Formats: sequence, C-alpha cells, structure tokens
Amino acid sequence: MSPQSNPPAGDVVSRSGLLLVGIAVFFFSTSSVLVRWAAESLTAYEIAAGRLLLAGCMVLSVALVRREALPSIYAWPMLIVVGLVAALHFGAYIASLEFTTIAHSLAIVYTAPIFSALLSWRILGEALRPHQWLGVVIAVVGVAIMAGFEPQFDERMLIGDMLALVSAVTFAIYSIAGRRQRQRMSLLIYAGAVYLIGGIWLTPLAALNFSRGGYTLTAVLSVVALAALPLGLGHTLYNAALRRMRATTVNLVATQEVTGGVLLGALLLNEIPSPLTLVGIVVTLCGIILVLYER
Repeated sequence: MSPQSNPPAGDVVSRSGLLLVGIAVFFFSTSSVLVRWAAESLTAYEIAAGRLLLAGCMVLSVALVRREALPSIYAWPMLIVVGLVAALHFGAYIASLEFTTIAHSLAIVYTAPIFSALLSWRILGEALRPHQWLGVVIAVVGVAIMAGFEPQFDERMLIGDMLALVSAVTFAIYSIAGRRQRQRMSLLIYAGAVYLIGGIWLTPLAALNFSRGGYTLTAVLSVVALAALPLGLGHTLYNAALRRMRATTVNLVATQEVTGGVLLGALLLNEIPSPLTLVGIVVTLCGIILVLYER
C-alpha cells in the first residue's frame, strides 16, 4: 500500500479524538442523575471518594491485566498533585448539586473551556485562532443561557455557584495535566492512578462525614455506577481524547454533558428544562462547531 493511500495522520487523530470525547460525553451525562440518587442518603464526600476509589481500582486492574508498566518513582509527585486536582473537581461538583439545579451547576462547571484555553495558551503553547476564540465565547454564552439566568439568587445558590466555579477551574487544570502526559505514561496507568489518588485525598473527609445507615442499595449501586460509567469509562475516554486533540477543543465538546444531564434530569428527576435552556443548547452547539472548524 502506498503512503498516499493512508489518510493524513492529523485527520485520523482528530476524528478518533472526536469519537472518543463524544462517547465520553454520553457517559458523563449520567453523572448528575446518579449523584442525585446517591445524595439521598450519602454526603458529597462519601460519593466523591467512593467513585474515585472504585474507578481507580477498576482502571488499574485492567492496566495490570494488560501488564502495563507502573509509573516510575519520579512520576508519583506529579500524580499526587493531579490526584488532588481531580479530588477538588469531583468533590466540588458533587457538593454543588446539593445547593442548586443540575442545569445551573453544569452551566458554571462548563465555563472550564475559558480557563482551559488560557492554560493551553500559556503552558502548552496551543494558541487558538480568532474564530475559535469566538466559538469558545459563543459556547460559554450558550451554557449560561442553559442555566436560565436564575432570578432567585440567594446565599444557598451563591455557595453552589462558588463550588461549581472551583470545579470548573480544577477541571481545566485536570484537562491540561492529562494533555501533558500523553507521551509520558500509558493512558490506563495514568487515569487509574489519578482516580485512586484522588479518592485517597478525599477518604479522610468521607470518614469524618460518615453516614450511618446511609449505605442503602440505591446509594451503593449509584456510587458503583458513578465509578464505572461517567468516571471509569467517561473520564478515561476523555483522557484518551486529550492525547489526540487540543485540551480546549476536548473540554468544549465535553460541555454537551450539560445537554445530556439536563435531558436525563427531565426524564428521571422531573427537572423540566425551560425553553431558554433549549435555546442555550443550540447556541452551545454552534460555538462547538466554530471551534472544531480549523480550516
């Protein structure tokens, strides 16, 4: 087969990255509903620690079965720091859902592309073109529209907003870290180690906030599902996409967790989205298309 018969490497990488993050978004979308079910009897610390510990064990088990090499001793300080970032992201996101709606929390969390774009530019030297910056702005505006510009602003909602903002910033940092490790460590070893370390960071808080009698069948199954679906599968595929495309692009496509989360919230929790939310979904999609257009 001649070299000309193979598609350009960049095109293959871009398409595979889009496919991976698209599947990841599907799994991400289950997160908010599962958190709601688990939070009926468990604290945010228990949910976040449990899902990270379980997902870390799942992913590392697959890596060990595949006989992938463990990280060198020099890589552990970095993994410990990234694990802390992951713990902050997941812990803050889950906690925010105790104070506000799914749409509102996800809308703030997915301002992450702004922080991701800035960090990619400063740390990775991956500058966006002017039309792609415009796409970032349009997508974030669309996410804000999805939140419905909630008029009932009170102290409780402020707490939820601040937690969601912490989750947004740490999600951007988590994304940049995953992008930087694409050629330094195998995907499964990296992802599994970060999840497991993140869970260990949160374990003391989970122990201090132990819910006696809270581990019902519904709560336990919800935490297991959170570990397997949005984290074990979703975030591992997300990290795989980060090895193929710019962190900002992957981060931006992942904003469609808002769409999936809002729809599942309406179907399973009766959190019905407003017409304004549906407009926001369309605006966000337009922004994503603009960012993905590189020619």
